[in-house]
Amino acid sequence: MTDTLTPSRPQASCRSPASAPVLPIYLDYAATTPVDPRVAQAMLEFMTEKFGNPASTSHAFGQDAAFAVARARKQVATLIGAAAGDIVWTSGATESNNLALKGVAHANRARGRHLVTMTTEHKAVLDTMRRLEREGFEVTYLAPQANGLLDPAAFEAALRPDTILASVMMVNNEIGVIQPIQALGAICRARGVLLHVDAAQAAGKLAIDVQGLQVDLMSLSAHKLYGPKGIGALYVRGDREIALEAQMDGGGHEKGLRSGTLASHQIVGMGEACELARLDLVQETARIKLLQQRLRAGLAALPGVRFNGDLEQRIAHNLNVSFAHPAADALADRLPDIAVSAGSACNSASSAPSYVLRALGLSDALARSALRITLGRYTSAADIDYLLQQLRLALT
Repeated sequence: MTDTLTPSRPQASCRSPASAPVLPIYLDYAATTPVDPRVAQAMLEFMTEKFGNPASTSHAFGQDAAFAVARARKQVATLIGAAAGDIVWTSGATESNNLALKGVAHANRARGRHLVTMTTEHKAVLDTMRRLEREGFEVTYLAPQANGLLDPAAFEAALRPDTILASVMMVNNEIGVIQPIQALGAICRARGVLLHVDAAQAAGKLAIDVQGLQVDLMSLSAHKLYGPKGIGALYVRGDREIALEAQMDGGGHEKGLRSGTLASHQIVGMGEACELARLDLVQETARIKLLQQRLRAGLAALPGVRFNGDLEQRIAHNLNVSFAHPAADALADRLPDIAVSAGSACNSASSAPSYVLRALGLSDALARSALRITLGRYTSAADIDYLLQQLRLALT
């Protein structure tokens, strides 16, 4: 397979696509991404020169910041096919998930106290749902099929007259499968149920149209698409008059939904990251798909390999594999020059097997031998080849 063009890394060292890999190799893009140098450059001006509070519009410093925030809001909205006024700034997808789930539940408890989600959701959703259960709400947790996908018929059967909200992530953070959000959106709209989607792992990797998907709330995070950590957004569909209770009290920023002085430099960074992702989406996805094919073919030739999650209905950036092999235990620890993950970054300190893989029916042994390999903007074919070489050595 011929190599593909690869953007230079944001670090000082650069290489041509045909050169040897630069160590260490980063293949954990689902955990976080490096800030694109173009994003960092755009942010710098709003930390050192245009540093005004965007709420202080009586002078030029605040006006410049307010204009930049408005521009970034439009950039984020455009990436997902939304209106700019439907974007609420948060600190990241975790806060967005909390605001969406608790906000809807608290504001609509008189109408119903039933919520629906999946057992394979991110902990930011699962832990929030468990807190709502302690507050008297009832939650139905749907199991995935063996391929990691949710059966829309099972989803529809779980909805009740008192169901007020369903939450299903667009792309699973561990196994990379793409859930049938369009089908779920149509079901929810017909039944009068609000649909929340955690799109932290989907934005910038998939074309997203919240209108066509009939999604009511969507969580986004900048650091998953080459923007800074500490900034995210919640899309709240404006044409349905969604009742949402704020989770923080303060100055009434963001239409009263999220108080606190806006971090204009981070917001600028998220806007720029979303704009770059939108412009490069088609070309970059094609490049990553070629790299995934190279990786998948190489992995298939290794002993005892099992691919986890549907191999067609997935993003190109993620492969999750287990190894039924005596030497597969703690495999990630034996790849010192390569950053890969044994599961979700949020659970990396736990010795327990992945709850996502266990939900797919994997044994504890197979779940513990799993590697999550995620590709990104600075991945090259040389990186893939080096990983495969090191895996062959580790499994012999």
